[in-house]
Amino acid sequence: MVRRTRYDVVIVGGGHNGLVAAAYLARAGKTVLVLEQRGRLGGAAVSARMFDGVDARVSRYSYLVSLLPARIVRELGLRFETRRRRISSYTPVGEGGLLIDTESQARTRDSFVRLTGSDREFESWQRFYELTAGVARQVFPTLTEPLPTRAELRQRVGAAAWDALFERPLGETLETYFSDDIVRGVVFTDALIGTFTHAHDASLKQNRCFLYHVIGGGTGDWDVPVGGMGALTDALTAAARAAGAELVTGCRVTDIDTDGARAEVRFETGAVGAGHVLVNAAPHELQRLLGQAGEPKPEGAQVKVNMVLRRLPRLRDSDIDPRDAFAGTFHVAESYAQLERSYREAASGRMPSQPPSEIYCHTLTDPTILGRGAETVHTLTLFGLHTPARLFHHDPEGARAAILAATLDRLDAVLAEPIRDCLAADAHGAPCLEVRTPLDLERDIGLPGGHIFHRDLSFPYRDNPADAPAERWGVAAGPRNVYLCGAGAVRGGGVSGIGGHNAAMAVLEATSG
Repeated sequence: MVRRTRYDVVIVGGGHNGLVAAAYLARAGKTVLVLEQRGRLGGAAVSARMFDGVDARVSRYSYLVSLLPARIVRELGLRFETRRRRISSYTPVGEGGLLIDTESQARTRDSFVRLTGSDREFESWQRFYELTAGVARQVFPTLTEPLPTRAELRQRVGAAAWDALFERPLGETLETYFSDDIVRGVVFTDALIGTFTHAHDASLKQNRCFLYHVIGGGTGDWDVPVGGMGALTDALTAAARAAGAELVTGCRVTDIDTDGARAEVRFETGAVGAGHVLVNAAPHELQRLLGQAGEPKPEGAQVKVNMVLRRLPRLRDSDIDPRDAFAGTFHVAESYAQLERSYREAASGRMPSQPPSEIYCHTLTDPTILGRGAETVHTLTLFGLHTPARLFHHDPEGARAAILAATLDRLDAVLAEPIRDCLAADAHGAPCLEVRTPLDLERDIGLPGGHIFHRDLSFPYRDNPADAPAERWGVAAGPRNVYLCGAGAVRGGGVSGIGGHNAAMAVLEATSG
């Protein structure tokens, strides 16, 4: 199973970040071993034919790409591409809705006017996203460089943008720019994908989450992976193997022992030595592997619903083609007030009465995920907010059924027909629908508490001196030769490969000369 007794680098976890690190390090001449406990590589970046008799490769967990730098694709020679979504979002409101068309300013302006009665909110929208675009151009290139200091990043961003996004609770900024409840909510949802909080949280974790959602690629665009998210894992696997990395699945690591210079990685059937160990797992899991008292388990707060439809549902808004509405992000119960109410309900231990969610249809942008006999169906991905893991502990199955029913009922309220009537059936006649709660995500792919970023995100700068390579690159984990390389690293959240890239750069810096 394992060909050597010692490697330059052992990587614990074969998710996309671990594969990025493996490819870079093996290309640099290091001996590299990747140990993945599940039977397949990729972690959350996988595709699956989930429904018997339906040949649709659904991006089962993660589903869009924003933060993956083009330089990683280029430097590793990956055969991987994405497609841009023309429609950014659609938000149904009564018999109408708000459409954001990135290729038609006039169409977007008209939609704002129909919703709010004037173009003032549209002009505010333009000003606000000009500000975030400027921040994206300055911050994104730093994500694959050594961590800047807080002062250095502030200088790059500028005082006004820094105050708006890095210093004040995001709610204050949004309430300064926008007056409409729907518009505020559409903007604020980007602060909630991957966290559980509210607009005025003094910890600013909403600001940190929002920042990573608007800086991707230097533009903030969220693109569709051609061939599904598994296509990225396939490309990374090929690159790592071609470079000489050894990839082993079905191998659960039990503990890591290190004196800071040499390490031993133990698994259920043996052990190997390593100069460096990169851990592509949550910091909470790393503490367990090191035998240390860990930080509290993080808590995820999202529910994922995967569907395959016979056809797209009709909308109450007859002016919008469903092919436009579902091609971008389709917002449900995500006004500013609705988001706040749902947060308060969940924080008090109750399931949200009107669960907020957002939906998109992969096949409208990339039909290549469909096989023979499935050309006419559509996949639909629903991402539900404000459903923290605590709500599922007492009665996991009952809570799963309850949140699914409430979420689909809320979706039905903005459609002209029930979504259930549009679901395709599998080979056994069952509806093509799958629900994953935070507890499922922990069990399926090792996300502690179902937290999709392994823990709350950090701002992409450092406050303290960085004397060691791991500190300079934001991947320090305690022991000098054990680094984080996954989403829990500074700048590690999302499907980006940045955590893997930066951990590899830290190893190469530490071992140079």
